[in-house]
Amino acid sequence: MSKEFTPEKVTEIKTQIVEALGLARTPVNLTPSQASEVLDTSINTLSVWRTTGRYNLPYTKVSRRVAYPINGVAEFLLRRTVNHTGEEV
Repeated sequence: MSKEFTPEKVTEIKTQIVEALGLARTPVNLTPSQASEVLDTSINTLSVWRTTGRYNLPYTKVSRRVAYPINGVAEFLLRRTVNHTGEEV
């Protein structure tokens, strides 16, 4: 299931992420620690998701360093948003 998101909606979510993390500016990537805080999960859970492919959460990896593009995290949150009846918002 593919959803199209307006740039305005993605920007709104990115702004909320930056505010929640208390950052001075919008980063291109989030660290695993920042991503886990935004997604309210552990760093280990993110590692399992990367390994198993359980969720389609984009990340980049160079050597041992893992980073999560903030746009990808924002779109992930939008894709996972449902209303009380289980229908997509």
